[in-house]
Parts: sequence; structure tokens; C-alpha cells
Amino acid sequence: MTSSHRDPIRIGVLLSETGVTAPIECSQQRATRFATEEINEAGGIDGREIELVLCDPASRPSRYAELLTGMIANERIRVVVGCYMSSTRKAVLPVLERHNALLLYPTLYEGFECSRNVFYTGAAPNQNSFPLAAYMLRHHGKRVFMIGSDYIYPYEANRVMSDLVFESGGEKAGEIYLPLNADYEAYQDAMKKIVAAAPDFIFSTVVGIGMAHLYRAYAEARLDPARCPIATLSTTETEFTAMGADIGEGHITSAPYFQSVDTPVNRDVLARFQRRFGDDVVTDMCWEAAYFQMHLLAEAMRRTGGAEPDALLRALPGLEFDAPQGRVRIDERNHHTYLRPRIGRLNARAQFDILSESPDWVRPDPFVIAFDDDRRAPALEVRAGVRE
Repeated sequence: MTSSHRDPIRIGVLLSETGVTAPIECSQQRATRFATEEINEAGGIDGREIELVLCDPASRPSRYAELLTGMIANERIRVVVGCYMSSTRKAVLPVLERHNALLLYPTLYEGFECSRNVFYTGAAPNQNSFPLAAYMLRHHGKRVFMIGSDYIYPYEANRVMSDLVFESGGEKAGEIYLPLNADYEAYQDAMKKIVAAAPDFIFSTVVGIGMAHLYRAYAEARLDPARCPIATLSTTETEFTAMGADIGEGHITSAPYFQSVDTPVNRDVLARFQRRFGDDVVTDMCWEAAYFQMHLLAEAMRRTGGAEPDALLRALPGLEFDAPQGRVRIDERNHHTYLRPRIGRLNARAQFDILSESPDWVRPDPFVIAFDDDRRAPALEVRAGVRE
């Protein structure tokens, strides 16, 4: 970090432009750049601009750690934003903690983690898995088939979903994990097993290029989303736009944010974002987390006068911001974020019709694993005029 009070404040960005998760990480990078432009145009941090140091980890966990180590050692950067897969976050955690660096992580994840050196702005399990389980079990049935990519997040997310299904008297019809680089034939074989098991719904924790393979195999098998939809926490407008709404229409995602959220802030931000990047560029839940976390970081830096991690660790907890999804808040005790759960169903325009949403934000509880009186799934209000 510079000693000058007029030099830019440099922030590292660990988001891939290549590799299996590049499409969604490029969306997060666009959001980060857009928010930074807004902050700088409004005067920056007491007159100092934020300068982003962009890196391409190529979706490889070890590369994230290497790049972070290099930024700390060679660039003297100790505040970074980014990472998508949990394996990438896990890879950088020892580096962050060894050097007392700070990561803002804009991605939903499996929970069961709370690091002093990370602020988590994506959804925790009680903000997406719990409402999705409640919705699917109520509206589609109690037999679920689980399919995921072969790394940390899918195993843990499926474990949470399994608990929720079993506690509600449901059953697991099957469970499959495929490599991140699995080809289409592998998904065709998996879909044959799903068809044979005849579940009421499919819970997918597939990420990256495998998402398109999964939905295409589903369509080829001629399954009906009205009877047996794919339900997910991670497939967004970005992936559906790339793969085509024709193979995604009718499937369900649980998220705090959809591009179709009708709030004044979202309408305003969307208009400015599309003027900057084009009308064809969509937003998504990971985009939104990457966007609002930069504004939270900027406010913390204004309060502390720079990007010193220890000072930011005191300033960020408790901060609030009017995000596109609604008002958000960094929890003082666990570094996660108060968010507003929603359930959406994809339509023919590759956008989500919001089926239900929480009337207020929900406090993050990354370690909750069961329904009970104090830790129940957030109540969602059904949207008027929406056929469920």
C-alpha cells in the first residue's frame, strides 16, 4: 500500500476470465469494475481513486493462491475481492490468514466457515438452501435426486439439503457427482439414472460448463419441468442466457437477487449498467453481490482513510447499503450478510419470474443445519398473480 494520501488505493481482483467458471466470474468482474467506476466518479475515497489489479486465475484453485501471494509480496496489496468456487476460497484462506489480508467473497457457498479474514456477501445455507427445500417439498414432492460437480461446495450443499429432506419425511432417490470437466456423454448417462429413479425434483449443484450439459441432457430426455424440475442455488441468468432459455424454461433457482427484482434501486442500477456494458449483458446473484460489496468496501475505506485490513475489520461489520435486492447489512459477529431470500422460475426470456420472496432481510447463520423454533427456514410470501 502506498504512503501517499493522493495515490490510488489498489484492490486485488481474483476472478477468472478463462476456465470452467469463467462466464459467471466475468459477470462478477464486470460488476466489480462498474461499482468501482461509480465510486471513482463520485469522488473516490476522499479524493483518491480505487485502482483494480485484475488477475486471471483460470478457474484453478492453486492459481488463486499463487496470484494472491504475488500481490501481497510484490504489489503490497492486502485487500482483494473475488473467488467463485469454494475450492478457490479454501485455497486462499491460509494465505489470507498468514499475511493478515482481507477477502470479500461475492458468491453463495455451503456455509460452515467463519474466517476473520473473509467477508461473505453471497447467500449462506439458511438464506437459500432452507427456503428452496421448503418450497420444493411443498410444491413438488419429497423424492429428490441430487447431482453435483465433484468438489467441496456440492458435497456440503447436498449434505445440508439431504438433512432438510430427511427431516421433512422425504427421501433421496439418488446422488451423483461428476468432474468439473465432464463431457456431455457423462451427463447423458447421469440423466438415464435420474429418469430411472423417477424423483419428484432434481437438486443440482453442478457448476461451470457442466450446467449446460445437465439442462441439455434433461431436455433430450423429454422430462417435464412442471412435474420434475431442476432446482438449484447456483444457475443464474448468465448461464441460462449462454445455454439458451429453451432448455432452461420452467426450472427453479433460489437466490437473494434476480435481474427481474422490481425495486427502484435495481431499475436504476440496471439502466446505468446496461448503458455502460450493453443491453444484452445480464445481471445475476453473483453480479449483485460483487457490485454491492464494492460499495460497502468503499464506505469502510472512507471511514478508515484507506485499505488497512485491521482498520477495515473494525469498520465493515454493521455497515448497510441499499443494494439492488434491497437493503443489506454485514453481520457484526460472523462476517456474513443479511440478505433477502427469493425463489424464481426461469421463463422463455431467460429471466426469472419471482414465485415467492422474504418480506424482510434474513440474518445469516452459516452453521445452521436443521429446522427448529429459532432457526427455521425464512417465511416467503407468494407473489400475487404468479401461478405456482
